[in-house]
Amino acid sequence: MVKIRLRRMGAKKRPFYRIVVADSRFPRDGRFIEEIGTYDPLAEPAAVTVDADKAKTWMKNGAQPTDTVKRLLKNAGVI
Repeated sequence: MVKIRLRRMGAKKRPFYRIVVADSRFPRDGRFIEEIGTYDPLAEPAAVTVDADKAKTWMKNGAQPTDTVKRLLKNAGVI
């Protein structure tokens, strides 16, 4: 199954995430199909950038966002 999920980047205690489309069998920080955005939880307010067209296309083709990504997409106005 294809999922839209977060990929953790950044240093220890300084998280930064990329929103990626990946096969659910791959590890969290492993191989992915496409990067569609970023999420910086340390910014005030939290910074989210998403390519809305790519996200909608992937969801239309059957990709399932995780709960956290679904919340981020709703706040960004994509869903």
